[in-house]
Formats: sequence, C-alpha cells, structure tokens
Amino acid sequence: MGLMLKPPPNTPGKAWPAIIIGLFVAFGGVLFGYDTGTISGIIAMDYWKKSFSTQPDFSITASEDSLIVSILSAGTFFGALTAAPFGDFFGRRYGLMISAGFVFNLGVILQTISTRQPLFIAGRFFAGYGVGLVSALIPMYQSETSPKWIRGTIVGAYQLAITIGLFLASIVNNATKDRDDSGSYRIPIAVQFAWSIILVVGLIFLPETPRYLIKTDRYDDAAKALGKLRRLPIDHPAVLEELNEVQANHLYEMSLGKSTYIDCFKGTLGKRLITGCLLQSLQQLTGVNFIFYYGTQYFQRAGFKNPFTIQVITNCVNVASTFPGLYAVERLGRRNLLLLGAIGMCFCQYIVAIVGTVSGTTDLPAQRTAIAFVCIYIFFFASSWGPVAWVVTGELYPLKARAKCLSMTTASNWLLNWAIAYSTPYMVDAKHANLQSKVFFIWATFCFVCIAFVWFMIYETKGLSLEQVDELYGVVTQAWKSKSFRPTVTFADIDQNAGRGMSLTEVAQNQERKRSVQHDESVVATETQEAKY
Repeated sequence: MGLMLKPPPNTPGKAWPAIIIGLFVAFGGVLFGYDTGTISGIIAMDYWKKSFSTQPDFSITASEDSLIVSILSAGTFFGALTAAPFGDFFGRRYGLMISAGFVFNLGVILQTISTRQPLFIAGRFFAGYGVGLVSALIPMYQSETSPKWIRGTIVGAYQLAITIGLFLASIVNNATKDRDDSGSYRIPIAVQFAWSIILVVGLIFLPETPRYLIKTDRYDDAAKALGKLRRLPIDHPAVLEELNEVQANHLYEMSLGKSTYIDCFKGTLGKRLITGCLLQSLQQLTGVNFIFYYGTQYFQRAGFKNPFTIQVITNCVNVASTFPGLYAVERLGRRNLLLLGAIGMCFCQYIVAIVGTVSGTTDLPAQRTAIAFVCIYIFFFASSWGPVAWVVTGELYPLKARAKCLSMTTASNWLLNWAIAYSTPYMVDAKHANLQSKVFFIWATFCFVCIAFVWFMIYETKGLSLEQVDELYGVVTQAWKSKSFRPTVTFADIDQNAGRGMSLTEVAQNQERKRSVQHDESVVATETQEAKY
C-alpha cells in the first residue's frame, strides 16, 4: 500500500516504519472479523446443535439464535464504552495488550470448554467485551501515529483485517463442519488464541502514540516515539515542528477547559460526535452483517445448495474488494467514496430484494442473479463504507476528547450491530415475520438514507493533520463546502495571551488580519525602498 501512494515532495524522514506499525496494529481487526464470522457456521453445524440444543429435534429456537449471536455485540457495546477510560489510563498500547491478551482470551476459554448454552453465551459476552475495547483503541492508535498523507489507507486497513478475519472464519468452519465430535466447533473457537497472541507479542515492541504522550505531559518520550515512527533524530526540525504543533493544539484545547462526557455533546464537538455515531450506525444498517451473521442459514432456507461454500465466496469478495477502497480513500477522498458506495449498495440491495421476492426457492437463474448482486453489494461496501467509516471516525475528534468520543462512536456501531443480530432471526424466521429476501428492502432503504447523510454531514478530511481537522470544523459550517477548505491556523503560532481561549473561527480571522497587515507593511516597505532610487 505504501508503494501505491507516494509521500508529498520534500517530506523528511521515512514513512515505512509508521506504515508497517499501523498495518500491524490493524491485525487486531482479525479478532473482530473472525469472532463475528465464526458463529454463523458454528450454529449451523449438526454436532453443535446436538450438544447445545434444548429442543427434542435438536433445533435452535429463534430466541436462542438471537441471544447466542447478539450477545457478542452486547459485550462489544460495553467494551467500546469503557475504552475511553481504558485508553486514557493505560495508554493506547497497553490498553490494547490487556484487551486482547486478557479480556478477549477469557471469553475464548469459556466458549472452548463449554458444553451447554449458558457458559457458551457467557464466553461470547467476554470475548465481545474484549473486541469492543480493541475496536475503539486500534483506530485511535493508528490515527495518532500515521503520517497524514496516508492515514486514511492505514486506518482503513483495520477494515481489511476484519474482512480477513471473516474469511478465515468461513474457511475454518468449512473445514470442520462435517466432524462428528466437539472439534467441529471447538477448533474454530480455539484458533482465536493465535490471533490475540500475535497481536500482544507484536505490541511489546511498538511505541506508544506521541499524541497520547503529549496528552500526559511526557514530551521527551513523545519525541522518542515520533522519531522512531518517522526514522528521524529526536532533535530533527521536522520532529520538533510536528511535536510543537501537537502540543500547541493540546494546550489550546485545554485553555477552553477540560473535556467531560457532557462537553462531548456541545458545540462543534457535539456535531462531530453525532456525525461519528450516525456514520457507524448507518454502516451497520446497510445490512452487511446480515450476510456474515446469518448468511449460511439464509442461503440454506432460500434453497441454495452448499451454503457454506457460498459464504466462503462472499468472504473472498469482501477481502478482495477492500483493497480498492484503501487506495481510493486517499485519491477520491472520504466524502466521494462514501457517496459512491451508498449509491451502489442501494441499487444492489433493491435488485436482490426484488429478485428474491418474485422468484421461488427452486429458480436457479434467479438464485444466481441474487448471489451475483450480493457479491456486487459486498464489493461496494468493502471498498467504501467498510474501511472509510473507521477512517472518518478516527480523524474526527480533538485530542482532549478523542478517547471519550471515539468510544461512544464505536459503541453506537456495536449497539446497532446487536440490534440487527438480535432482531434478524425474528425477521426471517418462518414462524415469525418470515421476510426472507424481503429483508433486503429494509437494508436498501437505509442505504438511500446513507446518501443524504453523507451529503449533509460528512466533511472531507483528506490530506489534513488531526490538528487541522479541528480548524476545519471550527470555520466551515456546511459539509458540502469542506472540499475547498485550506488550513490557515498554525497552533504553534497562536499568541499565548491573545489566542488561547478564542474560538477557532476567531483565531483564523485573527491570523488572517495579521497576514493582511504584514502584507500591507511589506508593500509599503517595497514602495519606500523604490522611492529612494
């Protein structure tokens, strides 16, 4: 990915250390994706149903199905909410290590040793709690360590790791589904230990984020961390300039007062929080997790042969389609990519809904058409809303409130994830709503809402530093005008007495007046000099 996007001319230092570190941390998305993807196949396995079913015919009721699948999302919701104190107290790096190494693995252990539903459900809750912590801390770590010119690609790689996790889950499930012993479900679950161990061991050797170290007044440690990320001496002008700007921005933010949870809902910060929460919520309401949570069962009920194979195919499409999105996010920008993705998803969902509704379960051409448009829909999601939602939310918030806002934003994703996971069995089950393919009308309608949301709410942040995003939201009031924004405020140059405590709009106007006065003075000086001759 670093080969596709070149740094701006005369950029000092090396970009590859920060890129490699950001991509490695993205590996945590495998925990998210694998745990999400494995349950769809496990609850469809014959041996698992024989062991865990409470019914005489070894079936799983809609209520049991809802609880077993959705309890992971309930855990992730609470995990994401507590990621803020976790990330601020332990730090981004140690917070990730504890989340993946202890909390997540506790859940995996409980699931692996379980033989009845209660312990299995408890294990999924604790695993979800760990995933929720990780899902908020990883984009935070990536956005705080990445160079601004490739930040979107690096944070978007988190979604790539999620898709790889989903793909690996479908492969492992497919390999063990026919076993007539507990290994059919225990092997897919126990494999998760490997993913968490890889992440924790790697984090031992990685630096803490410079912005977190600045936030905790550890300037020397921040210089060392940034020097390691940029491959520059800690006294290099580029390192000092970047650190000074981060520190000045943080001091400016703190001059406006400390950030409480209530403050997160006020002013432009409140607008940004609403944007982030709606973006993550709508990402779930596009219906993608219907495919990955219940895809195997849906394809079975719709009359498809080899539903496990179809699930592998959709996961392959998901992984492959993420790569174009990682490239396009820094070429087309966040706003354009989200718009294109929403339009494409909306069209495909309506086609699947119409074809599935008017055709029967034995209509082979209709089935093939439905599968084709499901795959095209996944392409649009994986190349746009999948990665870009994490990119945008990772860039939205100021340093003093980043952990709090990002945890609430991620929690909104998991809240909707839980709601969809819990309600879907009732929507498609024959004994309840029995919507079957009609459920795609619901997802398509939400995709249409996504189009309007992006137009009115999403600001273009491509190429801006995290500190410049603060200025963007401070001076631009309408999202569709954000493309023309050019940063004018340098926080390091803000006068300590005159600048701090002012709004960013006032700061920008003040700096513009200074530049205007300096320009007028230089013109007068030039004219005076010319008059002498």
